[in-house]
Amino acid sequence: MLDWTSGQMSCLLGHGHGEIVRTITEHAAGLDHIFSGMIPPPVIPLAEGLCSLLPEGLYKAFFHFTDRESNEAAIKMAKVSTGKFEVGGPGPSWHGVTAHALGMQYHYGRKGQGPLMPGMHMLPALNTCRSIFRKPDGLYDWQTELDYGWSLIDQASCGSLAVCIVECIQSSAGMHVLPPGYLKALKRHCEKGGMLLIVDDAQTGVGRSGDIMTIMHEGVVSDILMLRKTLGNGLPMSAVVTSVQIDRACTERGYCFYTTQLNDPLPAAVGDKVLEVVVRDNLVQNSKELGVVVQEGMRRLQNRYGCIGDVRGRGPMAGVEIVADRDMEAPAINLARHLADRAYELGVWANLSAHSAFIGTGFVLIVGAA
Repeated sequence: MLDWTSGQMSCLLGHGHGEIVRTITEHAAGLDHIFSGMIPPPVIPLAEGLCSLLPEGLYKAFFHFTDRESNEAAIKMAKVSTGKFEVGGPGPSWHGVTAHALGMQYHYGRKGQGPLMPGMHMLPALNTCRSIFRKPDGLYDWQTELDYGWSLIDQASCGSLAVCIVECIQSSAGMHVLPPGYLKALKRHCEKGGMLLIVDDAQTGVGRSGDIMTIMHEGVVSDILMLRKTLGNGLPMSAVVTSVQIDRACTERGYCFYTTQLNDPLPAAVGDKVLEVVVRDNLVQNSKELGVVVQEGMRRLQNRYGCIGDVRGRGPMAGVEIVADRDMEAPAINLARHLADRAYELGVWANLSAHSAFIGTGFVLIVGAA
């Protein structure tokens, strides 16, 4: 089976990478777990190495075991440090199925459980192809769309807006990349409302999208950065990184997010090894080059087959939208499902988006650009 999504968009260095296997084996034979109030040796170089790769200001990091813990930890951090509780973000995002994440997303995980967390708000779904917000020349008018979304949030808010959370590439929504300038505008809205900005780099971080982190591409420093999936190369591992000021405010106001696997040595050692390999082997540059090859190949397929309406993504994290016709009036969901199933029968695993007829890829970074 050819795994075009590197597991759950996680195995950045591929399955069974020799150095990752050795790191896991060594720590499993020694110190794999420790009391959560201690900081074992692998955590310190991981925190130092990670923060050294980030923009100035993101200096404080801590690490959890499961990816969704980082969501709850980061959102709670924003709520405690601001003293407010309302949360917003684009509706079709996928930040997981925990309480805070579900409340601000409209995917199927919301069903069957009654009321969700209070104070949750959704911004309009980013859609470069089908948004009703258009300029006179027909181009996507994301500025007006974003302003409209914030006007709705301002009307609905009870005056306690704490944080906005966003993915720079809306993977599960169909690989919609934030338009140039969108993240800066989003941060201005946050600053105007006294909110923090969280960027979720779960699938896109550590070089996956052609930059070491997506915020580097956008030139925006988020108040909090979340990493998961790629940092552990598929091993349960997540990180929350923030500023000294927010860390201090949380400490003064009694912030606590204490879990059994907090700062555990084994996953921390793996995360440190992943960063070492990515930097040493220049895999961010390889990601850019691989992305060019992948997307050029997809566009050649688009020229051959009328059912491919669009090619989207950044770096090797890209894919194709399957449509009923080239006018892009409607996604062909059943055809997309058939194509994904047929690819599986032929030994290729590609991801069918949860929200659209989009077949996406997330190749490992150790593959050379042919």
